[in-house]
Amino acid sequence: MLIPTSLKMPPKVNFLIFICFISFSCKENSKPLIIGHRGAKGHVAENTIPSIKYAIDLGANGVEIDIFRCKSGEIVVFHDNNLKKILNVNLCIEDLDLKKIKSFRIENKYTIPTLEEILSLELDDLILNIELKGKGTAIPTIEILRKYFKNKLINEENILISSFDWDELLVLRSKSQKIPIGVLIDGNPLFALKFAKEVEAMSINSDYKFLNKKNVDLVNAEGYKLFPYTVNDEDEMKKLISIGVDGIITDYPDKLKNILNYF
Repeated sequence: MLIPTSLKMPPKVNFLIFICFISFSCKENSKPLIIGHRGAKGHVAENTIPSIKYAIDLGANGVEIDIFRCKSGEIVVFHDNNLKKILNVNLCIEDLDLKKIKSFRIENKYTIPTLEEILSLELDDLILNIELKGKGTAIPTIEILRKYFKNKLINEENILISSFDWDELLVLRSKSQKIPIGVLIDGNPLFALKFAKEVEAMSINSDYKFLNKKNVDLVNAEGYKLFPYTVNDEDEMKKLISIGVDGIITDYPDKLKNILNYF
């Protein structure tokens, strides 16, 4: 893990949350974290256990996954509510129970995992960025995580919860003052600063196309990390490294790792 020499604390964040930030942070002028998008989506079917394992093998410091709550109450790892794009089945994952969900095979071989199955992997110091996709996911996700924290099966400082649904992030923060939050925005990260302060976020995760040196510096000056998504072009990776982002979310962790070897 990359440990900072100094880190500005976001407004009103207590000491325990500040300690959690350390695992996500980089030294000044150091390399950004490599975060595999839905595992290693560019190589192995997204949001599957083999994809996550392969991202680790490729040198990722973290992986991003997406979650929904299914009809029977379990938290499952899948990107779209509708299964059609991945499974060619016109059904919504929130309307199905876990038994039915487990009967599907992605690319005729991979099952849809539950969040608990992911947390049960040997993740070591891997950062797990959990994106809340569906309504009502914040509370059951916290309940699951607390079980793993209590049994010391996973470190709280290695979890980052993010979402475009800011209401879910408000619920999350109301139930936990410790779990690091990443505010997702499809736009200029400066527009997320006010909300990031409200939920005492650790990071702002912005579409990379809206980033430049000026707004990266402004976000960092406010005490937040910037993790842009989803960056697969090597020239864009180099540009983002040069303007000082703290991590890069990519379908190809190996591409980013190879570039970072020369920085």
